[in-house]
Amino acid sequence: MQQHRTITGAIQYTSRKPGREGEERGREFFTWTHHSDGRKTLRARCEIDEPAPTVHRDITYSLDAHDMPTDCFVRLTVGDKFMGAGLFLMDADRIECESYGPSIGRVSQKMATNGAYDGFGTHPIVADAYITRKIDRSTTEPRNFRCFLPSPDHRGATPPFIAESVIKLGYVKTETVSVKAGMFECHHYQFTDPDGGMVGAGGHAHPPYDVWVTADDDAIFVQGGVGGYMQTWYELVELKR
Repeated sequence: MQQHRTITGAIQYTSRKPGREGEERGREFFTWTHHSDGRKTLRARCEIDEPAPTVHRDITYSLDAHDMPTDCFVRLTVGDKFMGAGLFLMDADRIECESYGPSIGRVSQKMATNGAYDGFGTHPIVADAYITRKIDRSTTEPRNFRCFLPSPDHRGATPPFIAESVIKLGYVKTETVSVKAGMFECHHYQFTDPDGGMVGAGGHAHPPYDVWVTADDDAIFVQGGVGGYMQTWYELVELKR
């Protein structure tokens, strides 16, 4: 008998740009594996159709029993051409990366963490939801949220390198939300970037990003959206657990 627990699901990406409201612009398929010792692994495949160029991302990301990252593999195809692949290894003091891509060749990196950090931003929407477990919901005051990333681009569409960002994450309130996958009791959070701590490749600070996450230990993404120049919406359309 298997000792682990598996959660699978799918997220639909749509546009909220004027004249394109509700149009599908991508999709995400994910599997969480929860092990009996508290460790867990996320496998996610993300497809972004719009805006061009298209992005196809595969990630395998693991965390320890305290929800701190241990390793992450990222493979990127942009404009239907291979952009790069990278393996990241993390501990409390250092992050290492071995990556390869046609535009960068073979690259080895080591970066000291220089103190505590909250997690690793892998770019799949489902991972954005899970990282909210680090927030104290006894207050609605946003706090600085320090993460490392495989790409500073807001779509994660650059060859894998170690990057760092500091944004703000705050708890808003608890709400009941109905989406295609069902009805869920959710915690509502908001990511904001008032200081430009996550400036993307296009030179834009990240617009406000609201997420609704299941109000249980699984912290599964239910719905969310990004305002500003992005104008995107995301919704859980399938879930099995």
